[in-house]
Amino acid sequence: MQADNGRPRSLLQNHVAEDVNVTFEDQQKINIFARNTSRMTELKDEIEVKKKELQNLEDACDDIMMLDESLLIPYQIGDVFISHPQEETQDMLEGAKKGLQDEINSLQSRVESIQQVLGDLKIQLYAKFGNNINLEADES
Repeated sequence: MQADNGRPRSLLQNHVAEDVNVTFEDQQKINIFARNTSRMTELKDEIEVKKKELQNLEDACDDIMMLDESLLIPYQIGDVFISHPQEETQDMLEGAKKGLQDEINSLQSRVESIQQVLGDLKIQLYAKFGNNINLEADES
């Protein structure tokens, strides 16, 4: 397929893409976008790890409820196991669960704030570069 000037259409499209001037400010925005995208991925991975830890604590709470109340239950603190009565161990697990949930909520709020920044940058960058820039994450 030929364009009006005799060159193939794909070369004309490439020529148009080259005409877009990338300023220092634009490059800074692209870099900020890339760093924030990377950070958001790290945070989401960390959230998944914390959610698994939370599920493990919930499973431990469920298992402890089925035990005989007269047994002492070992609870790991650092590298040491300390035995506690069932009720005390459940209280410690509940505290650990609450702390973990607070961490998850904090991480999720950080992800949301990064998503807002990314959304603003996408609008600015797509407005200037149109289809000449791809800011969508690869879902592979």
